Amino acid sequence: MKKHFLLILSVIAVLAVNGQELTVGTYNIRNNNRGDYKIFDGWNQRKEAMCAEINFIYPDLFGCQEATHQQIVDMLALLPDYAYLGVGREDGKEEGEYSPVYYKKDRFKLLDSGTFWLAEDPTKPVMGWDAACKRVCTWGYFKDKKSKRKFYFFNTHMDHIGVIARREGAKLIMKKMKELMKTDEPVVLTGDFNVDQYNEVYAIFSESDLLKDCYASARYCFAPNGSFNDFKTGQYTDRRIDHIFVSKSVDVQRYAILNDTDWRAGADGEKVRHVLSDHYPVFAKIVF
Repeated sequence: MKKHFLLILSVIAVLAVNGQELTVGTYNIRNNNRGDYKIFDGWNQRKEAMCAEINFIYPDLFGCQEATHQQIVDMLALLPDYAYLGVGREDGKEEGEYSPVYYKKDRFKLLDSGTFWLAEDPTKPVMGWDAACKRVCTWGYFKDKKSKRKFYFFNTHMDHIGVIARREGAKLIMKKMKELMKTDEPVVLTGDFNVDQYNEVYAIFSESDLLKDCYASARYCFAPNGSFNDFKTGQYTDRRIDHIFVSKSVDVQRYAILNDTDWRAGADGEKVRHVLSDHYPVFAKIVF
């Protein structure tokens, strides 16, 4: 009888752990740039394959970068199980690129959300410090409808030019994160940080008292390439500029940078292998 009781307790414990399991990700989808169509990498030429990849991985939540409003509309049509949160960085409404957070609408309840700008005044759509563009960080506070667990999810796209803007933007994200998190619930931070794992800005997150990098913490890791490919299928780098950070208490089970491709007909009608965006998506399976 005692053995049966212990077995039941073990099963309950396993189920409880599994209830907190999430697959999260980050994906710079590349904006709808007209010049990309000349090399057959335009948004309308790759969106279906890209969303098919996402539907196959089926992450619970993921952050995107460079998404325009029309791209968000397209993705919602191709990803019917997801809702999103976020605003355009130019006006705080629909103009300019978003850094949206997509989440499974049947699994999660959105309790609170917001967007702040990476600037001296984070409440207004302005450029910060030496940045070349307006930059934002979008966040959501979620409740898992099944497990009742609550957690935070932040997503950002840091500047590609401004060295000061990246450093100060990273500090601002950490500051805002601590201000918004009134409790000790777990947090996930995703994004295109435009800095690799060797940069001092990366260390602001990875060496903080709050976060750790999923790549460095994962039990199993599949990263055959870095995360930026510049639309080149044969380009190798070990530089990771797209990152997933999580609370130090979170168990990171698996991590992957996926370099999937599809075949598209070119001007001569012959099919050529293409990547799905100029960044590879990054996914992690976590438990808390």
